[in-house]
Amino acid sequence: MIEHRVRVHPSADRLPREEQLAWKLASVAAATEELEPAAVGMAVNRVIDNASVAVASLLRRPVAVARAQATAHRGALPGASVFGSGVRVSPEWAAWANGTAVRELDFHDTYLAADYSHPGDNIPPLLAVAQHTGRSGADLLRGVIAAYEVHVALVKGICLHAHRIDHVAHLSAATACGLGALLRLPTEVTYQAVQQAVHTTTATRQSRKGEISSWKAYAPAFAGKAAIEAVDRAMRGETSPSPLYEGEDGFLAWMLDGPAADYAVLLPGPDEPRRAILDTYTKEYSAEYQAQAIIDLARRLREKTGPLERVRSVVLHTSHHTHRVIGSGANDPQKYDPTASRETLDHSIPYILAVALEDGGWHHERSYAPERAGRPETVALWRRISTVEDPEWTRRYHDPDPERRAFGGRVVITLADGSVVEDELGVADAHPAGARPFDRPAYRGKFRTLAEGVVAPADQERFLAAAANLAGLDAAGLAQLFPAVDTEAVRAFDAALPGGLF
Repeated sequence: MIEHRVRVHPSADRLPREEQLAWKLASVAAATEELEPAAVGMAVNRVIDNASVAVASLLRRPVAVARAQATAHRGALPGASVFGSGVRVSPEWAAWANGTAVRELDFHDTYLAADYSHPGDNIPPLLAVAQHTGRSGADLLRGVIAAYEVHVALVKGICLHAHRIDHVAHLSAATACGLGALLRLPTEVTYQAVQQAVHTTTATRQSRKGEISSWKAYAPAFAGKAAIEAVDRAMRGETSPSPLYEGEDGFLAWMLDGPAADYAVLLPGPDEPRRAILDTYTKEYSAEYQAQAIIDLARRLREKTGPLERVRSVVLHTSHHTHRVIGSGANDPQKYDPTASRETLDHSIPYILAVALEDGGWHHERSYAPERAGRPETVALWRRISTVEDPEWTRRYHDPDPERRAFGGRVVITLADGSVVEDELGVADAHPAGARPFDRPAYRGKFRTLAEGVVAPADQERFLAAAANLAGLDAAGLAQLFPAVDTEAVRAFDAALPGGLF
């Protein structure tokens, strides 16, 4: 790996583009050719995973709204498929609808380092462009693996959260690079697209704090749509604000560490394998990733506590990120509000821990139902749960060795008689270093579970077979990659929504 130092330069430096981070990211995309079988296999897993969570979200309002907006923009044939509708639209609008469907339930893959990310958000825009341009499954895989490589490198090297910048800024750069690799664009074109995309998708993190709204699902889809539009403009010869990252009025200087900013971004050399996708991991439960291990831990603890009305207090000792983002350290009263939105509840570790202790598991719909959140005994337990930052868990969260990195915590339960029950778990059971790492059968099982009642069994198997053969799919096969769903039910749901401008 090559370490690239990224810092602010005055305009008088006239920093050569070959020394700019955007150019180096674009160069990684341009040199992505030979793919490791393990990376290809994981990319196939993530295509299956995306389809799983998209199927499960088709009849949710934000997804239906995005679908309605997209299907109002037919044209630009051959176009790309809008999942659940059977309609083909221009690729940026297909990316908008499908990206929202993938993101809505907060149930797909994750990578945590200096910043947060859901690298699977790259797949909907890449698939849309591949379908529109008649590319093959092998082309799509090249784009996906390049996007993951860039995304993981940025998340490792540049922390956005410290400055309350939303993590989709890294996503848009990764998607632009993935599109560059997919289409085999010259480095110059991808370089311009990266800078345009990042410039237009940098937003504050308020979308993930306080009263978290449905925009949490739309934000990554917006980044994918913006990346497609940026690539289109760059292919037509348009340029971008440069140097986007290093400029004295640019991203680092005004959004992040300021004029003294100095970051190290590790990127593979031209002939090095693209393996970053293997460092990422998916979710077994539809909840914020830092909650995954805590749900598993709750399943163990509930066997030791006895009746939960005996619980006096529950304290989760955990990392800075978990405490400050989804714990009581966020200082968001909404995280203890039984009338809060689903988006807020899935960013409340006190709520998630209370329900997991009571139920011994997690369900992507039932666990967030208003009647579930408002249950009096749940609310009483929930308000006895707090989090504290433990420096050791923060250190483990940032451990440079993926085998030792931990995203869990230690739960201490004090009972009414003063006795204490405690246990800890470093990573979720489904994590690559966990008790039962997710493998291909697990991804297939997740798809079948979430597709039940939405996709006919024969169509489930047809999709899984096509996904497994992704590297061998031609343009016609890739165009039909989506699993067939009950479009009548989708149309009936969509018809009940209020109209908009389109």
